[in-house]
Amino acid sequence: MNIDSSWGRRIFAALNYALLAAVAAACLLPIANVLALSFSTSAAVGSGQVKLWPVGFNLKSYAFVLGKPEFARAFGVSLLRVAAGVPLNMLLTILIAYPLSKDRNQFRWRGFYAWYFVATMLFSGGLIPWYMTIKMTGILDSFWALILPGAVPVMNVVLLLNFFKSLPDEIEEAGLMDGAGRWQALWRIAVPLSAPAIATLTLFCIVTHWNSWFEGLILMNRPERYPLQSYLQTVIVNRDLTLMSAVDVAKWSMISDRTSRAAQVIVAMVPVLLVYPFLQKYFAEGIVMGSVKG
Repeated sequence: MNIDSSWGRRIFAALNYALLAAVAAACLLPIANVLALSFSTSAAVGSGQVKLWPVGFNLKSYAFVLGKPEFARAFGVSLLRVAAGVPLNMLLTILIAYPLSKDRNQFRWRGFYAWYFVATMLFSGGLIPWYMTIKMTGILDSFWALILPGAVPVMNVVLLLNFFKSLPDEIEEAGLMDGAGRWQALWRIAVPLSAPAIATLTLFCIVTHWNSWFEGLILMNRPERYPLQSYLQTVIVNRDLTLMSAVDVAKWSMISDRTSRAAQVIVAMVPVLLVYPFLQKYFAEGIVMGSVKG
């Protein structure tokens, strides 16, 4: 009997598809509702007519949001944060993970440094020492306060370390025998072979920087220096109207509070949605590579 075509196998596959479809719907339906709200009229939203499809389609909420200088400024801060923070994260991650992937014969102090970084994942000094350390370094209320405290994502180091260890030693040994140094072995052999892992970790860093809001609220003393998510947390979640101009308040008669918030959420999602398709092929390649390694 063919196991793949048995009734039990078919029922199991059908249940798996149904479960995955339910999970996908639970993730996508709220986004569809927010998208529909952003394109609907304030009257339709206020009366509860909008579900998954816009009612009274219009672009007034997006015109209002994109015309706000506060939103544009916060959006620019987040873009700059991603542009500066992600390369720094990946550079330090690669430089730390590569030597830690070697055995003790090649790197004597490997165990000490490995536990040094792992300890930072297990123990934390707390919020107040973290804040005081940043303040004493003199970067409080500056752009670098959003970048330098999280410059070394230790979890990413652990993931890339294990990926480097899974690479065949013979490839690097062949390069070293041909005259390549350690730097050349890293950048011309290890890094290209680890493209799927590096692409995945790059996306993790992009999402982390883009979605982070807590650091902006704690470390920035002036609202004009907030990144986008900190701005949205203040205006949408806490609904602090002090960050809005008098012109914004006057426009609430034409634009609903809910439609404006929905439009801001959708605009904030766009950059990550644009980046993901370019890295998706590396996720598939990484899954295939991981499935054939012993």
